[in-house]
Amino acid sequence: MSALMDELFDKVAAGKSKLVPGLVQDCLDDGEAPLDVLNKMISAMDLVGERFKNNEIFVPEMLVAARAMKKGVEVLKPLLAEEGGTSKGKVIIGTVAGDLHDIGKNLVAMMIESAGFEVIDLGVDVPHERFVEAYRENPDTKIIALSALLTTTMPALRDAVALLNEQDFRKDIKIMVGGAPITAEFAAEIGADAYTEDAASAAAKAKELVA
Repeated sequence: MSALMDELFDKVAAGKSKLVPGLVQDCLDDGEAPLDVLNKMISAMDLVGERFKNNEIFVPEMLVAARAMKKGVEVLKPLLAEEGGTSKGKVIIGTVAGDLHDIGKNLVAMMIESAGFEVIDLGVDVPHERFVEAYRENPDTKIIALSALLTTTMPALRDAVALLNEQDFRKDIKIMVGGAPITAEFAAEIGADAYTEDAASAAAKAKELVA
């Protein structure tokens, strides 16, 4: 692997947003394949996720790394499209009805995108039916991720998952849930496939679910 690719890895992990796009271009000019460049950045984000889980870094550092990765992906997008796309699949994400919190959800979206997925972000205060509609609009979706950040919106999360569990496409998707008051026990009780406690774990779990 070239020194440029190693430098790209380091700069993504360090969250150097201004330097990453130029380095991506340098790697391409040096003959690296777009997909290899993308995978190098994904592996940098894997390292960031590990550091976060080990409490070596915190949310702000993870956010700047995800932003740096995003800037690099913008350079690659046209080239990856020419190659016929390389996405691991689509993930629909949103915060459930009645809940206006978006920082955690945005961080999860960025980390999942950094892991190589195409993310469809429905925003906050999402009515249960909107998750179903979004799937109908994107029937190649592999994961639907729902977030609830308040104990008062846990019933809305339960209802949204219940509605998804009734759908004819349920066998084709995995449902992920998360948020401050949510536990693995609650996730299992309401019929979700997976619960993760932070954004780095969410990205790792998403990859595992579609493997």
